[in-house]
Amino acid sequence: MKNITRDEISLKNSLIFIIPSLIGMLLFMVPIKFNGEITIPVALMSKYLASLLEGYLTSIITLTVCISAIFSIITKVFKPDFIIKNTFLNALFNVSTIWVIARILGAIFCVLALFNFGPEIIINSGTGTFVLNDLLTILFTIFFFAGLLLPLLLNFGLLEFFGAILTKVMRPIFTLPGRSSIDCITSWLGDGTLGILLTNKQYEEGFYSKREAAVISTTFSAVSITFSLIVIDTVGLSHLFIPFYLTVTLSGIVAAMILPRIYPLRKIPNHYYNNKMKKDDETIPNGHSSLSWGYKKALNKAEKNPGAKAFLIDGTKNVLDMWLGVIPVVMALATIALIIAEYTSVFQILGLPFIPYLNLLQVPEAIAASQTLVVGFADMLLPSVLAANSITSDMTKFIVACTSVSQLIYMSEVGGVLLGSKIPISLKQLIIIFIERTLITLPVIVLVANIIF
Repeated sequence: MKNITRDEISLKNSLIFIIPSLIGMLLFMVPIKFNGEITIPVALMSKYLASLLEGYLTSIITLTVCISAIFSIITKVFKPDFIIKNTFLNALFNVSTIWVIARILGAIFCVLALFNFGPEIIINSGTGTFVLNDLLTILFTIFFFAGLLLPLLLNFGLLEFFGAILTKVMRPIFTLPGRSSIDCITSWLGDGTLGILLTNKQYEEGFYSKREAAVISTTFSAVSITFSLIVIDTVGLSHLFIPFYLTVTLSGIVAAMILPRIYPLRKIPNHYYNNKMKKDDETIPNGHSSLSWGYKKALNKAEKNPGAKAFLIDGTKNVLDMWLGVIPVVMALATIALIIAEYTSVFQILGLPFIPYLNLLQVPEAIAASQTLVVGFADMLLPSVLAANSITSDMTKFIVACTSVSQLIYMSEVGGVLLGSKIPISLKQLIIIFIERTLITLPVIVLVANIIF
């Protein structure tokens, strides 16, 4: 890190950090009231874009998903140099076979739903057509503004600033090094998979032990504000976004305090990757408080920002990554899950063990709610999609939405990225942690829901 002396902490250096960070916080974190509803500016902008594109949006989404599938197939079969030798395109299209299949299925489902042609189980208003017309239109427009503007939060020192300030909190409460707060904030403001990638890199470099990396990735790979907004909007309770997100935060903190201290996370050894020595990076230098050190680190980060052109390129890459990488998978998994929910009894059977627990907590429509708890392992959005279609109680919809965000371990993104990383976690352990998170967070969420409703 290039050091900035106190004499160099000029007005210019400070403004490079403060102005973009404040704009980012305003757009993503400050609630506003519009037409009688509480929302955040990014969500408001996405709804305006959706209204401008009304009548064309589903066609644009279908084209985007088809492009993702076609280029993934071309990359897998022919391995063209212009993709393989380009770092961004290679990461975008050179994915594992299972994700290629998911993108192909997503494209097929989109085309059939768009033209209302094909098997009824796919184009039914409660399955593929619902996903395309209702779910993906929200995702597509929010991803545009979120991806484009996320560098305001990530690239100008905000993470470094809060990371240093929270250093003294993480070890005693969560059994983690102070720098892990940066991973948590990265996930919260950006994306859970981004947090995992950051954790994986620091694990390989020797900053985290096996246990710490596993704990961080399964406990602090929080669902972003953007995704959380989509979840609560899907169940029709966007006006409750603030209490919803505060509930998710509270339940997440409770889970983060308990999970590292119980099996299986507690049993993972504190060894380091390839027997590397631990890198002690937590010390705040003499002459600095956590605030002044965080401010200095933020200025260093902001000073390294390469400018407006790089900002736009970075934002555009974020958008393309979400449009071409996430949306096709959501289309495929959401449609399949809804087909299973509509036409089979699989989720009813898997959810049966949760019914007594939900009844004990006095959750309305416990049987319908039990089905949503299990499907969350496949994808975070699916519980809310099922709840929107099968549950009438606003209180239960609120509980389902909060729980789905608090579960964290969903295979369509975070779980898949985790299993593909160097972080030492198995599918069996992920399933156990998913169940533990559900059992731990539910009482907290139900308690708050009873206060609200």
